[in-house]
Amino acid sequence: MIHQETIVALATPSGAGAVAIIRMSGNDAISIASEVFQSVSGKDLSQQKTHTIHLGTIVDGTKVYDQVLVSIFKNPNSYTGENVIEISCHGSTFIQQQIIQLLLRKGCRMAQPGEFTLRAFLNGKLDLSQAEAVADLIASDNEASHQIAMQQMRGGFSSEIAKLREELLNFASLIELELDFAEEDVEFADRTQFHNLLNRIEFVLKRLIDSFAVGNVIKNGIPVAIVGEPNVGKSTLLNALLNEERAIVSDIAGTTRDTIEDELVIDGIGFRFIDTAGIRETKDVVESIGIKKTFEKIEQAQVVLFLIDSLQLIIENENTVKIEIEKIKNQFPQKPLIVVTNKIDKLNSEQRIQFDNQLSIINYQLLIEISAKNKMGIDELKNQLLSFVNTGALRNNETIVTNTRHYDSLLKALEEIQKVKFGLNSNLPSDLMAIDIRQALYYFGEITGEVTNDELLGNIFANFCIGK
Repeated sequence: MIHQETIVALATPSGAGAVAIIRMSGNDAISIASEVFQSVSGKDLSQQKTHTIHLGTIVDGTKVYDQVLVSIFKNPNSYTGENVIEISCHGSTFIQQQIIQLLLRKGCRMAQPGEFTLRAFLNGKLDLSQAEAVADLIASDNEASHQIAMQQMRGGFSSEIAKLREELLNFASLIELELDFAEEDVEFADRTQFHNLLNRIEFVLKRLIDSFAVGNVIKNGIPVAIVGEPNVGKSTLLNALLNEERAIVSDIAGTTRDTIEDELVIDGIGFRFIDTAGIRETKDVVESIGIKKTFEKIEQAQVVLFLIDSLQLIIENENTVKIEIEKIKNQFPQKPLIVVTNKIDKLNSEQRIQFDNQLSIINYQLLIEISAKNKMGIDELKNQLLSFVNTGALRNNETIVTNTRHYDSLLKALEEIQKVKFGLNSNLPSDLMAIDIRQALYYFGEITGEVTNDELLGNIFANFCIGK
């Protein structure tokens, strides 16, 4: 990218609306805006103070495009660290395009995806992890992901990494200094203090790495597969959880031939529920494909809800149900499995006694009774799902890693730190330890952006929207 040019883009979503914002950034942003803007009070835009807003019209010669508000942000006190102009115009798509085309004719070029934020990074307004948090903030669709993105954008994660990197860099300097006095056999770096620092860095890195399990769940949502035999109420349960008629419900077994997915936010955590085809022996080709997809979705899910019809449990042999539960547990041993007994409202007092006896034989810990049709037990089920997400770190406002690139760099940094620890405990020469220290510093720098390359930046900012 050529970062000396003045760029322009629509900063609000494309399409018609009440108001649209067109953003420019670059050395010539204010002078270009001055050419096309006529203030109602006759002010020269180029002579106005930073962080001021001015009412006027956008014109091209005698042609008037729109009445607008123009906001001025002069370098370095702007988002990008450059001169920035924001034009708030009426939200007609025709007006938007006319103004953008006018600015292009006056010397701007269209911004590439994420180029405003890229310039903010290049001009030192944000470090790389903060810049990536901007994209996460825009994409956040629940309270938890919003909270994490805000913390990272404010520099919570990068400041923790930068502090560790600075302390390690100080000791690295002393180790490197020892290399210059190798013949004198002197030690400038206190080995005990260095050992304590490495232990502390290792502890923090492990905590951050472990937090990725929670962060990834919060960022992407938890996939939950609803499985069971046909006609046990899987689609009714999905509708009850979502509080809308999302899936077709009928008394005909095998109605659901394909998987149906939808998302729900429970206490700030996103869950993606997957209603699957009923599991049974069938000669129907289409239904067989649906059942095959059911097992594929169980493989992808993080939690499995195994749904049972309470009346069927009384009629059928309870051992059959127990075998089905064990089959899924054995096939997917790492996945939490909740047994959900549905249609509990249909049991009379005598059937209830039989039902309780059957459950005692199944003897499964995670078991919840519901009536999906009447929405009984749905809140208890939601609370059980929430218990699988460790939100303690989130409540305590601890740093949580959500970015796969950061996670990978943290793993590599930890590996190098452990090599340094091994070298220190084994009394390896300073020059060998220095190699591993440099590598650890490199991976720390990758996170915050002290170490970058064009390919890395291209990959990161290509995922941004154009006006950001």
